[in-house]
Amino acid sequence: MTTTQDPWETLQATALLGTDRRPLPAAALPLAESVDRSDPATALLELAALATVRRRAGALPVTAAEPPGPPAPEDARPELPATAARRLAVLLAGRSNGGGNLANLTELLPQWLATARARGFRPPPALVPALLDAARARSELRPDGVALAGPLGRWLAGQNPDWRYVLRTSAPGAPEQPTDDHLWHEGLFAERVTHLTLLRRRDPAAGLALLRSTWPTERAEDRLLFLDALQDGLSPADEPFLEAALGDRGKNVRATAAELLSTLPGSALARRMAARATAAVRLAQPGTHLLVTPPAECDAAMQRDGIPLKSPTGRGERAWWFGEVIAAAPLSLWPETTGLTPEDLLALRVGDSIDETSSSWADDLREAWARAAVRQQDADWARALLGPAPVAPVRGAGRTRAPRVTGAPAKLLSVLPPAERAAWTAAFIEVHGLGEAFQLLGACGTPWTPPLSTAVVAALARAAASGAYPWSHSGVLGMTERALAPETAGAVEALAAEAAPDSAWSETFARLAGTLRFREAMLAELEC
Repeated sequence: MTTTQDPWETLQATALLGTDRRPLPAAALPLAESVDRSDPATALLELAALATVRRRAGALPVTAAEPPGPPAPEDARPELPATAARRLAVLLAGRSNGGGNLANLTELLPQWLATARARGFRPPPALVPALLDAARARSELRPDGVALAGPLGRWLAGQNPDWRYVLRTSAPGAPEQPTDDHLWHEGLFAERVTHLTLLRRRDPAAGLALLRSTWPTERAEDRLLFLDALQDGLSPADEPFLEAALGDRGKNVRATAAELLSTLPGSALARRMAARATAAVRLAQPGTHLLVTPPAECDAAMQRDGIPLKSPTGRGERAWWFGEVIAAAPLSLWPETTGLTPEDLLALRVGDSIDETSSSWADDLREAWARAAVRQQDADWARALLGPAPVAPVRGAGRTRAPRVTGAPAKLLSVLPPAERAAWTAAFIEVHGLGEAFQLLGACGTPWTPPLSTAVVAALARAAASGAYPWSHSGVLGMTERALAPETAGAVEALAAEAAPDSAWSETFARLAGTLRFREAMLAELEC
């Protein structure tokens, strides 16, 4: 008994072995006799094409599957204008529709999504799957992407496991998350963190109770991130739990608990740190300078309050202990005990309690105060530590140096209100250029305010005129494409026209101008 072999399987076997080791199969297919066999390799491909057409033509339709439950709920929001929907398709595909003259358009997607959500639109149903795929790949898109996808997105997430993240994502206008704690007890770690975070935002006491219920059985690395979730809604009600966490077996857990307690000015830890801080720094009479006496040792009580015995940075032990104490003490302590404002205190000379002529502790004190200002979100202290906005020198007075701010100036800026933050950064750039402005710009909200945008464009013009190369400012240029106010497009186009033809700056300014025009049109379409 002979078995007739499938022609397709025969062709596959010939392709795998090679036509030099296995002859072409006989003409068992319709029209196969018309194939020229003088070149076996080409003939094999033609036979495969014939077999493919035959297989497809002979395919029978399958039985339609039953609809997956009830349809998606109705979405009452107005659909995107047609032009905005086409723009979304372009952004999701990462296409520029303009060759290489635009930025990476996927970087503009977050701004588009945030704006479309704020306008209350819904996307065309055909674009929702691509939107969910984009948000799956980039977690920063999820809140706005899920909100924009709306009821249809959540319905689709129930049909496709790849989109299950939608059901765990909090988004404006989305249904409240389930109030039961099934996810906390049986979910993946990331799902549990999200569940706890959302619960803390809605009901801080319930979130704390849930964390307490499983705390003893959690792994140290998990306890650390769960503890971070308590930042939402942190209040004196959390103090007993955090105080107990100071005795945790995990070093990082203890440190995080201590940091959270230090942001509660009335906590017992804050009072203990205040006592240590006043012992370490005192106002010399008659109030002309500050005297520093750093801790002589890191006793068990200090270690329990989150101060490591050894510096992780290799810093001198006494300087390390001193900085940790001052950074954890309430900033309100200093005006209360000295009667001086933050500006007055920062203007005082700092000396050693043994050698009052030494100023070796001045930087340590300012750096610790800066850390405390960021931790406690104290705008008055952040403002004082940053100093006034830079002012251009009088003509002929020479170039000024960038102000030296002890601590991370970008972190101090983040404590200030957005408008003040942008104004300070604009003044800095006007005086000092872009060389040290990357982190400062990163601390400013996007899109940048018109004054800040104008300052950045002017600084780029000065950089181009000075002969610098664009790639020396590549970090800032990358930010400008998504953060500059679109209203500056005309000024950037003028810079492109003024630059030498075919130069690096001409290409850079043309690309930036094209991106700004793209963003300008993108936002205008969402105004409809």
